[in-house]
Amino acid sequence: MTDDCVFCRIISGNIPSDMIYKDEKVVAFRDVHPIAPVHILIVPRRHIAGVGDLAQEDAGLVGHMVLIARRLAEQEQIAESGYRLVVNSGADGGQAVMHLHLHLIGGRKLDDSLG
Repeated sequence: MTDDCVFCRIISGNIPSDMIYKDEKVVAFRDVHPIAPVHILIVPRRHIAGVGDLAQEDAGLVGHMVLIARRLAEQEQIAESGYRLVVNSGADGGQAVMHLHLHLIGGRKLDDSLG
């Protein structure tokens, strides 16, 4: 955890969030600036700045994040109609918070853009 990371501060409870899931590896909360009716962030508890900082031993964590996204899509009742999973990497890739996170986006027909 780092004190200057907003996601680390959410995970520690120092910043309030609409937390909808947590386990020993990840937490999930609703995005404060949603781009669709369902916009959830799945975030590892351990601070990993981004995709470029993943190690081989993190493969299980990334798989866990995707499986949690699927579970949350079912819980939010968007699994059948479809949803998008997005991981932004670096500033040019649109990563606004330098803590690895997976966006679960759905609840409406999404256009062809990746936003």
